[in-house]
Amino acid sequence: MSDISYWCELAWLHPGTAVEGVLVRVEGTRFAEVVPGVATPPHDAVRLAGLTVPGMANAHSHAFHRALRGQVEAGADTFRAWRRRMYDLAARLDPDSYLALARATYAEMALAGITGVGEFHYVHHGEGGKPYDDPNIMGHALIEAARNAGLRITLLDACYLTDGIGAPLTDTQLRFGDGDAHRWAERVDDLASEYAQVEDVVIGGAVHSVRACPPEQMPVVVDFGHRRAAPLHVQVSERRRENENCVKIYCATPAQVLYEHGVLGPRTTAVHATYLSDVDVALLGGSATYVCMCPTTERDLADSVGPARTLYEAGSPITLGSDSHAVIDLLEEARMVELSERGSSGQRGTWTAADLLLAATTVGQASLGHPDAGFIVPGAWADLVSVRLDSVRTAGSRSASAGDSVVFGASAADVHSVVAGGRRVVVEGGHLLGDVGTMLDHAIAALRD
Repeated sequence: MSDISYWCELAWLHPGTAVEGVLVRVEGTRFAEVVPGVATPPHDAVRLAGLTVPGMANAHSHAFHRALRGQVEAGADTFRAWRRRMYDLAARLDPDSYLALARATYAEMALAGITGVGEFHYVHHGEGGKPYDDPNIMGHALIEAARNAGLRITLLDACYLTDGIGAPLTDTQLRFGDGDAHRWAERVDDLASEYAQVEDVVIGGAVHSVRACPPEQMPVVVDFGHRRAAPLHVQVSERRRENENCVKIYCATPAQVLYEHGVLGPRTTAVHATYLSDVDVALLGGSATYVCMCPTTERDLADSVGPARTLYEAGSPITLGSDSHAVIDLLEEARMVELSERGSSGQRGTWTAADLLLAATTVGQASLGHPDAGFIVPGAWADLVSVRLDSVRTAGSRSASAGDSVVFGASAADVHSVVAGGRRVVVEGGHLLGDVGTMLDHAIAALRD
């Protein structure tokens, strides 16, 4: 990648201010220089209209779920019925079809201004749980897909061993399991070693959930994270039934079980964290565990959204994810955190636009193992996301309130330019791979019955 300069009509600079006329020079994958107050764009600089923000991080993704959008909405299905449809889809995946679907899904993310993705990966093996000749081929497919689409990827390889507490894996779930955490760690260590020198790929670990990873197996996953200094993610208290079963069998909530077995901490992200007790909040916050909110998926599956502000004030940094990809739009995820708080508290303004942009950018990137991303400062990853301020959603915006206009009014459709790691992946609303809608249509059609 050659050096290039960008002139931003407005740029969102630390500590959360829209600054006019910012000239940004990029060398390779990093910002080399950031100069505010440049009134006129130099002739050799690419002009970025609207508000330019740092690259956004989708901290929780299941790429293959994208094929379920619009296919699971009819009727009054329960969550378990939705999950059966998801397992049916997982059963049809192979390395080639997974690559095609993930590439298109990640390209859709890039169009939405996402430059880093945390892929919560558990479809590891072939039919009946038989490992492929390369036991990490499905992970390789996801990594290739993200890099093709222009995203950094943190592959969060999930340890998934049981179907509910104490129940063995069956049918499609056999593809998810490695037998025990030690065999999981052997496989993931090999994967991590392959990408140890690849700057835009991070291999992290995941305890899928308390229901799918027995407590005695969790320390092995934690040890992997410590040895590799890697992110560790875990789905926590997504549904009330999960809590009830956990308390019944372990006499403790999921958060308490995770705390007792060393899973919580400042490199860990608790995803969902929807149904929490005061003790759970204290454990998550007191351990500085990140919490990833996924509001569009929660509402799609008829769940609530967790107590984000309470968790934040207890000490948990808040990040955002699109999870099942019912919607891929981190601006929508951001504003739904605030709007959900309004609905539950009866108060407005619990979260400011600056708070929510921080969650979508700097904090989310850090939770994925990139603390040097999510800022427009020299030395950081060169990620720039430009959002129109003259669309039907954002028309009438003013410079002083551009952040509010983007967070509370704009959508992914207003993103017109994306630079990710110094690479221009979206130009005038079009992705470098071509027609992403057609890509998605072909990839999803190939997986239909």
